[in-house]
Order: sequence, then C-alpha cells, then structure tokens
Amino acid sequence: YRCDGDGKNDRMLSSNNDHDNTPWMLPDGRVLYMRWEYVDRSQVHFHHLWTTNPDGTCQQVYFGNEFGNIAMLDAKPIPGTNKVVSIFSPGHGSPEHLGPVTIVDPSRGPDILASAKRVSKEHEWGSPWKDPWAFSEDCFLVASRQGIFAMDGQGNTELVYNLGPEDQEMQCHEPRPLTPRPREAIRPNRVDLSKPTARVVLSNIYEGRNMAGVQPGTIKKLLVLQQVPKPVNFSGGMEPLTIGGSFTLAQIVGTVPVEPDGSAFMELPALRSLFFVALDEQDIAVKRMHSFMVLQPGENVGCVGCHEQRSTAPEFIPDQLAFRRPPSPVEPIADVPEVIDFPRDIQPILDKHCVECHRPERYECRVDLTGDKTAMYTMSYWTMQTRGLVVDGRNQPYSNRPPYSYGSAASRLMKLIDGSHYNAKVSPHEAKRVRLWIETSATYPGTYAALGCGTYPVHLPYGPLHQRCAKCHGREVNDRYGKRVVLDFPRAWGERAEPVANLSRPEKSYVLLAPLAKEAGGLQLCKEPVFKNTDDPLYRQTLAAIRDAHDRLMAGKRFDMPGFRPNEHYLREMQRFGFLPKDLKPTDPVDCYTVDRAYWNSFYFHPTATAKADLDGS
Repeated sequence: YRCDGDGKNDRMLSSNNDHDNTPWMLPDGRVLYMRWEYVDRSQVHFHHLWTTNPDGTCQQVYFGNEFGNIAMLDAKPIPGTNKVVSIFSPGHGSPEHLGPVTIVDPSRGPDILASAKRVSKEHEWGSPWKDPWAFSEDCFLVASRQGIFAMDGQGNTELVYNLGPEDQEMQCHEPRPLTPRPREAIRPNRVDLSKPTARVVLSNIYEGRNMAGVQPGTIKKLLVLQQVPKPVNFSGGMEPLTIGGSFTLAQIVGTVPVEPDGSAFMELPALRSLFFVALDEQDIAVKRMHSFMVLQPGENVGCVGCHEQRSTAPEFIPDQLAFRRPPSPVEPIADVPEVIDFPRDIQPILDKHCVECHRPERYECRVDLTGDKTAMYTMSYWTMQTRGLVVDGRNQPYSNRPPYSYGSAASRLMKLIDGSHYNAKVSPHEAKRVRLWIETSATYPGTYAALGCGTYPVHLPYGPLHQRCAKCHGREVNDRYGKRVVLDFPRAWGERAEPVANLSRPEKSYVLLAPLAKEAGGLQLCKEPVFKNTDDPLYRQTLAAIRDAHDRLMAGKRFDMPGFRPNEHYLREMQRFGFLPKDLKPTDPVDCYTVDRAYWNSFYFHPTATAKADLDGS
C-alpha cells in the first residue's frame, strides 16, 4: 500500500496473496522489496527481490526469481553504486530474517546467481546477521542478537553497541546513521484512477526461454486467470485445498486472442493477481505462467514474450497484427463457473461416465471414482491426485517447464474421457469443464470456507490390525521410537487414511473389502482372506471405528454438504470485514460461496467519475 505522509489516501499497490516485505527506496525512485509468491510452485522457495514505481506501476523482478531456497530480505542501496546489500536468509527464511550479508549486482540481469556476493563470514552459530545498512561496498552497519556491528567488505566485524545486562531479553534492529542523503529521483505518475483496466502489449509469445518446438501460429489465445484473496489460513499446508498442490484458488477471468505472428494487445482488470496459460487451437495448455502480474489503473505495460530474458529488449517487428486494432477486452467463459468446485462441477461428470466401473462393487484397475467421502477428500479426488491422472504444476521448487509438459496437455484424465477408454466419452462441454478445472490448479473445494474444517480422522484399531496384517503390510523403520515394524497400507492412516476408509458408506471401506472373502461380499485382494465373514470381531471393531468417523462427518458437515457451516475463524473474519452480520446466530445458514465472492470483490478496484491521479510529485 501507499499513503500520504499523514496516513490519508491509502491505496493498494499489490494484490499479492502472500507477503510483500521490507520495502525500501532506490536512488532512481523505484521501490525495492521482497515478494513471496507461489503460483503452483513451492511455498517455501521463492522470496526474491522485486521493484515497483511508487505509484505501483512496472512491478518486475529485480533479482533471483529463478533461484529457490533463499529469502532475500531487508535490501537497501549501496551509495555510489547500482548495487544493493541484502540478507539472504536460508530456505523459507530464518526467524528475525537472519542470514548472510550479501551484495547484489543487477547489471547482468536478474538471473545470474554469480552476481550475488556473500560478504559475511560463517559462524559456528550460523549466520546471525540482519538489517544491513551500507555506507559503501566496504562498510556496513548490521544487527545481530549480540548487538550492532560494523562490517567491512571481507566480513570482518567490530562491535559498535551492545544491550546492557538488564535488556538481554531484547534485541537491536535496523541500525542506520542520522545523516543527510540525496533525495531519490521523482518518478512521474502513470496511474489513471478513472480507469478500471490496464493495457498490456505482448510483442511475440514465441520469443522466450524453454519454447523449443512451439511453432509460430501454434498459440491461439491466452487463458487469463487470477489468484483470489484468502481470508484466513491454517498452518502452512495446502490441505484440504489440494493434495501436495496449489495453496490458493484460481478464478477464470476469460481469454484474449493471440495473433498468428505471436503478438497480443489486451485490456485487463487492474489490481488483480493475474497469470496466463497459453492455449493452442484445441484449447490445450502449451505453457503456463508460474508468477503473477499486478497492473495499476490506466497502466500501459509491455512483455517481450513467454518467459523471456529480463535483460532482453523487445525486437522491433513492424506492422504487428495485434496493433492494427484496439486492445482486446477479456472475453468471459460463460458456460463454466469462474471458480470450479470439484464435488459440484466435476464429480457429476465422473458419476455419469466413470463410476459404473470404478466403484467399490467393481473396483476396475483398483480405481475408485465415486464421490464417497474419505477423512479429508473424496475417493475420486484422492485417486485423481495420487494416481497421476492430472498434472497441475504441483508444489515444486522450479518453474518454466517445457511446452506441453503439464496442465491439460500432460494429464492422462483428458485421454481417459475422449472415448478411447472403454467408450467413456464426455460431451464437449464436459471436457471443457474438466480441462479448465485442471488449468485452474485442480483444487478440491471451490471455497476458502473449506479450510481448517471438514476433516474427520478414522481411529482404526491399529494394534489388532497390526497383528493380522503386518506380515504382508509391515515395513521396518528405525526412528526415535526405535527399530520396529509399522503397517504400510497404500497410504498413511489416521487423518490421511484416504483409500482405506469410506466415510459415506463405511461398509464399502477398502480396509474391510480388501481382506474380506469374496463369498462374504468382499474383494479378497489379500493372498488369503483375513476376514472370512462380516462376523469377525476385528471386522466389526474396524467397521465401528469408521462408522464413528461417519457419524462425526454427518454431524459436523463438509463444505459440499447441506447444512455446512464454516468454522469460527472464517466466520469471525467475514464478520469483521462486514460480509456476515455481527449478530449471526449459530443456527443461521451461511452461503460460503456467496460470502467468498463478496470478499473477493471487495479487493477489486472501482473507479469513480471524478477520480484523479494520486501522485502530484511532491
């Protein structure tokens, strides 16, 4: 955000769903900051240096967005140079932003890791430094738990100030000199608050990295998506939004055309976290953007190509096709929900075309595509993710993958529903819905109200099952509890007992059907029947444990069940933001999809007829 010196006229500059941290002015008038992002890539690897103009325009990477496992924090300019000093906090970032003091030279572009030079020396207690301030490349002030130090360009240090014995529970932060400095350059305002959109020029989508094999004319349009804001979070995991995948919901904004020469000229909504999927003539994903773009009202911005080198200027191509016409507005996709919900929008397609064979009663190829609920998901959703039926970018420490290597292009599910798999052929509209579900990160719920609730662990009788099943399903481990044999069923037990416990129909649970004799109605997948009939005491005990979870599910509900009510934290935040009444009663129904939509819409920029630019250069 930015605001006036008196705190008035605050305005959002970035719609980042995660954190933008430690902003600082550069001498040329830009703002340098750390941007933490993941658009279907690792949640712990990408915290790098970005810049923006003070009005929010021209947000772009400054250094390091190709390199994972470093949190680049507290960066500040080094006087007399174009370099900056930063803390390169390891991994996901250490407490208090501790890490090595590092000089970054951006002159060779943002993707040359050798442009980062470590200054501080290693210590037996790790890298204790934070909050660097540069006088020059050979003199810095830095803070640590021990106090404030001066550091030279070789990492030698001298204590400047230490807290007294009475203040040992406190720490020093942000040392800096009280001395005059040159005023940063004033950048002209490029924002027009009377406009709700911005214009983007794409020079040539085929000009970029990792585009080998994509022939000119292949890409016909861009699918425009946006990450939608999250009102509340629970721990650092993605469950139950996905299984090992995205942490956010993606909303379909629409499509814009790409001309045969690779150019595009588009008008996009301002102040959204937008990203793109390049589609071919069959609407199959060719490439996917694993970052996001934030545009300001009235901004005009250009891109060289798809994942282009940031040190590359656009090639001059006269008379490009996209610039013979006005910018293309985003064309909405009217016949598919903007945010796709797996149980609501995808499961009916599976019920119609797949469940006849892939259900507990037949269990063809040991695949269950029913909507029966498990401890956290459904049988079908778990199968989609764990059997590799969809390739959605996942939560991996890399991006810019080869063309056609993920999304709808690489997802086996699209082949299994095209009629070649036992005549299972969905309609064109159904195929479109499945394809767009994959492109929007293949999430389970279509609402953030699902977070932090709807999980009902199954407390199976582990001891007796271990005695019966460890001979075949045992795995030897040696951990802090010592050397022992643990049960190793297809997936973990307890909260993630996904394939073995069916909470919708407990009798159809695979922990019961797999070891049950066929003549007793089981699948008898074990070498020898463990349960000869349903009167076996362990069978009854196991069934009772699953029924207990079933009863808790029926009482507590899940987001896709009638009568579902979000947890207290979601309700509290939505009341605080004004999207639910303050006097909401425990029995009042809550339409979480409508509440989510109101929350998302509250972030959208809405111009007024008298809106003026917010910068005056003073």
